[in-house]
Amino acid sequence: MKKVIICLFVLITTASFTLSAKGKPLSSEKVYEANNPYLQYTGRIDFSNPLKPRFWSPGVYIKAKFKGTGCEVVINDEELYGKSHNFIEIVIDDQQPYRIQTTGKVNTIKIGGNLSNKAHTVTICKDTESGIGYLEFVSIKCQQLFPAPASPAHKIEFIGNSITCGTGMDLSVAPCNVGDWYLQHNAYLSYGARTARNLNAQWHLTSVSGIGLIHSCCGMTVTMPQVFDKLNLRTDTIPWDFKRYQPDVVTVCLGQNDGVQDSSLFCKAYIKFISDVRKHYPLANIICLTSPMGDNNLTPVLKRYIDGIINAVKQQGDKKVTRYFFSKQYHKGCGGHPDMDEHKQIAGELTAYIRQITGWR
Repeated sequence: MKKVIICLFVLITTASFTLSAKGKPLSSEKVYEANNPYLQYTGRIDFSNPLKPRFWSPGVYIKAKFKGTGCEVVINDEELYGKSHNFIEIVIDDQQPYRIQTTGKVNTIKIGGNLSNKAHTVTICKDTESGIGYLEFVSIKCQQLFPAPASPAHKIEFIGNSITCGTGMDLSVAPCNVGDWYLQHNAYLSYGARTARNLNAQWHLTSVSGIGLIHSCCGMTVTMPQVFDKLNLRTDTIPWDFKRYQPDVVTVCLGQNDGVQDSSLFCKAYIKFISDVRKHYPLANIICLTSPMGDNNLTPVLKRYIDGIINAVKQQGDKKVTRYFFSKQYHKGCGGHPDMDEHKQIAGELTAYIRQITGWR
């Protein structure tokens, strides 16, 4: 009799660890490290330490497909200046994206928790730019990890400044001019990332706030042509391997921080930059854009410059360089930047033009 009671106790105890309150079996969770081949990375990322892939640029994103009611990811933050913390965007399946901020150097972030116990896809995107410091993806913990969905066939690269970064557009944490200058960053909902998703394309945001073609603002000592070939553009460090990402379309949105410059110097530098881009991307359509936040003084000048640049490039034999002029000024966000709704409008304009020249649907 005593043996029977002991056996029954063991069975009941074991069941309590393997059954949920509703009587459904619980699956044990496993930690999958950053070098797992099922994880999908998109962006300029330093894989020199495959267990801690590091990235600075806004819009870098990671996709994972997992089974379970939720998952848990570990992300390291550089904590630049000892206090700056990046924002990231999290998207589960086709649900509404949401933005959170890291709180320390090592961050354990719970995602979901109340999802149906089946396969889900999560996207984790860096919303803040290189000037706020790097992030490192360390691991994901879940019941089971599956191969991430196949990446879209089309690829786009968006070259630009703070507008392309998604600066000054997201007021969900703080209004303009309150708190740290990067609190309103949202690369995931910026015009570039939106345009790419409209076209079912991958995206890179090769952008830095304040950067220009021949003149940068805000005490910045580098320009885009100098740092375009780097992984960390803000500090002009770590060479980027262009073979890792060959876009079908490249947009160039520069000039806002240059302001009105000597036409000869500006156009000569722009033509040289297009030539450099072409060397890296021999097959891409290159689109030169006016500044979405350009005013009545700058915009007409940029239009004249870009028209002359396009004509000169075509005379040199490059027929895959075109231009698009935005229909109006977008400047309702912080510091005269486009706001959230205006980024959506900008993306709508650019999406239509890219469809026109590529035939994508």
